Amino acid sequence: MSGSAKKLHVITWGCQMNVYDSGRMADVLAPLGYAPTAAPDDADMVILNTCHIRERAEEKVFSELGRLRLVQQARAAAGRRTILAVAGCVAQAEGEEVLARAPYVDIVLGPQTYHRLPEMVARASRAAGAVIETDFPAEDKFDHLPANDGKHGITAFLTIQEGCDKFCAFCVVPYTRGAEVSRPARAVLAEARTLIAAGVREITLLGQNVNAWHGQAPDGGTWSFAQLLRALAALPGLLRIRYTTSHPRDVRDDLIEAHRDEPKLMPFLHLPVQSGSDRVLAAMNRRHTAADYRATVDRLRAGRPDLALSSDFIVGHPGETDADFRATLDLVRDIGFAQAFSFKYSPRPGTPAASAPKQVPGPVKDARLQELLALLRQLQAEFNRRTEGLVLPVLLTGPGRKPGQLAGRSPYLQPVHLPGPIALIGTETQVRIVRAHPNSLTGTLQQEKLTA
Repeated sequence: MSGSAKKLHVITWGCQMNVYDSGRMADVLAPLGYAPTAAPDDADMVILNTCHIRERAEEKVFSELGRLRLVQQARAAAGRRTILAVAGCVAQAEGEEVLARAPYVDIVLGPQTYHRLPEMVARASRAAGAVIETDFPAEDKFDHLPANDGKHGITAFLTIQEGCDKFCAFCVVPYTRGAEVSRPARAVLAEARTLIAAGVREITLLGQNVNAWHGQAPDGGTWSFAQLLRALAALPGLLRIRYTTSHPRDVRDDLIEAHRDEPKLMPFLHLPVQSGSDRVLAAMNRRHTAADYRATVDRLRAGRPDLALSSDFIVGHPGETDADFRATLDLVRDIGFAQAFSFKYSPRPGTPAASAPKQVPGPVKDARLQELLALLRQLQAEFNRRTEGLVLPVLLTGPGRKPGQLAGRSPYLQPVHLPGPIALIGTETQVRIVRAHPNSLTGTLQQEKLTA
């Protein structure tokens, strides 16, 4: 470690990929002497890792920056400098605006440039003025990152793919994350082995379109996503594999076969549909129909009958009528989602939908969202209730909130709480589900440890 110990505080918004990126930024800064701290008041550097997807994302960033400005000023009065950095998708999309509204920010960096953080910190430390890095570099950032240090619990995220070529009308990801890029299989497998050696038993593969992954194989050829999944499943010590986020257009036959054949691949799939109306799907540029989506789900369930599904929905996309919204409700009922995420459409500057005619009034969006949420909560509760009395393999990830309690996840990603000895943490254990709650399950040990 170079220099005196310094403290780093990272605030993360948004998706699991941002969580992964935040961890890797900490890895990149560790050789400079930065160690994590839970409090921004103690931090020599604060990074806001931002998300551009959620409503009012930019305003949340500027609100937080206003609070951090006070911290920065108080520390400066005590002779201690605080470097403020804004990273992620808001930084990529609104970098100049960040510096215009918050000129006290020292570093603005896009999600493809955080491997350059040490250089940016050095430049910010020795010169006045902000450092901004929001270009899409020619080099792959993953080639320049230190090895994942393996500081994880029982579960971990692993980014295998970034960017998006789909250009949905409502989405900024192609503009903030760039074109689709797949990491080589050798690099993915090496990082997975490091995680497993550190005690990770479940890996969730991440990508903007994760099932579009098609990367260089160890022998120099090209693997499909399903081939990568099978190679990961062959790694000793790994008990479970998940992945997110998927696109319906990239569900290939060999991926369905992997779900059919590979027990380490969990029977839970997040497959965003966004709307049940073909007219709205066309306006969104999703390039699939509701019938296409239903057919894909049928194929998946034919291969893995116990497969549970999660999805994303946007209500109030420009031009959405009451009939369009009813088509979404019909699709939700037909599929019977175990979980789902739903949002009101919110314009993103520069996207086609932002300037589209027939913007849906706010109160209409609010009413539709509440109706959809009520249906989704009902379906989730019904799915949870169907697990009562079943014996499920539960990966125990840590202690629960109460003394003598363990916490874990079912194959369907449901939180499970049960009494049990702490020695079972990190194992997959048979648990009888005795009670279903709206968002979790309560169980009892069916037998002692199954697999270590």
